[in-house]
Amino acid sequence: MNKSPIIDPESMRFFAGLSEAAIEAARVRPGGQVTPDFPANTTGFTLIRPGGRACYPAVWTQDFAIALATGFVTPQEMSDHLHLIANAQNGSKEKRLRSGAIIPPFAIPDHVLFNGKAVFYPGTYSSGQDQGGEPWGVVPPTNNHYDFILIAYQLWKNNEPGRFLRKIAKGLPMIERLRLAFQVPRIDPDTGLVYTGARRRAVGFIFCDSIYMTGHLLFASLLRWRAAQQLAELEDALGNGSKAMAWRKAVEPISAHLSSTFSDPSRIGGWLMAATEIGRQPDVWGTIYSLHLGLLKGRRATAARKEIVKAVNGGTICYKGGVRHVPTNHDASPDSAWEKTPTPRNVYQNGAYWHMPTGWLIAVLTKTSPGLARRLFMEMIAHFRKEDFRKGASFHAPWECFGKNGRARQNPLFLGSVAVPYGVLKSLGKT
Repeated sequence: MNKSPIIDPESMRFFAGLSEAAIEAARVRPGGQVTPDFPANTTGFTLIRPGGRACYPAVWTQDFAIALATGFVTPQEMSDHLHLIANAQNGSKEKRLRSGAIIPPFAIPDHVLFNGKAVFYPGTYSSGQDQGGEPWGVVPPTNNHYDFILIAYQLWKNNEPGRFLRKIAKGLPMIERLRLAFQVPRIDPDTGLVYTGARRRAVGFIFCDSIYMTGHLLFASLLRWRAAQQLAELEDALGNGSKAMAWRKAVEPISAHLSSTFSDPSRIGGWLMAATEIGRQPDVWGTIYSLHLGLLKGRRATAARKEIVKAVNGGTICYKGGVRHVPTNHDASPDSAWEKTPTPRNVYQNGAYWHMPTGWLIAVLTKTSPGLARRLFMEMIAHFRKEDFRKGASFHAPWECFGKNGRARQNPLFLGSVAVPYGVLKSLGKT
């Protein structure tokens, strides 16, 4: 019997069913085509796109990776997608495109078309010379390099023997492709944190890809730390103890510098900021995720937890169980939550609400505010029950994001909105 004070078994059965159905709806079988304007699936295996009703004629590296913790993606599908992305990884030479974009050696694509062609930047389905460049970044997004590692890690965690890491993928052992990918993003060597400047700017995290940020990047740095731990475990599985130790040591400075780099208590209280140059707004998702990973410790962690509880109770970050990127009382201006973005306020990544980070938030709240955690869980489940896409064509949840009063709803049947929170909470529900 589930003794959790937060998650009741019946709600979790509903959540599991919704998550599994969303993944099934996102599958595109060999020969399948989601729109005549884009290629059919010619890979010879089933592909999983980010959603089941919006167009999405491609596989996104991060969107696929974040679905794997659900347990509803098979090891064969994980292996197939891992090789799809590995085969699309850039080669050993830098590519300079007519758009002004630069693809570094061994960069990982943002998404891969159904015919296997690589698209390295958000905002386009072009795999040619016109992809990339601002406002989508000069070099490809950082997160995909770390999520490539997450896919391999989840495959191994699903009892796949580590020997798959030694198999050749496009001329290199898979483990070597993972190592090379990890080293692509620019970092600050003194802190281990991901860094980007205007001249070769990279998006840090695709769920902020329409937000312009420079300096040290919080969320990308958290993903780097996570990927290093996972890569170390994979090296251990291969008997490479010294390499495993080196990966862990490489990200030790992140723990030491995270708080001092991203905190600004007099200005933003217990929150961590998203970036240190442009984009200094409180990063709700990043603060929550740093606590979820256990990277924020001591008095800084206590301050962050208090800030989060105050924000949830005050209604500045949550609506129907969804989570905003920036607290409403810390918007950069009356016109925008962020300092620099083309996206209108309270739309998409500039102030809409997302269920993707809700699982992390609930997990964080269970430690100090279990009643609040349960309330958020039930609000999220109530939203999903009311708008469950399985009810028919006029029902569309899970949305990618949504606003208040039925506004700013975007991308129906979005996989990440159920896969990420379910992947976190299915374990929490067993405690």
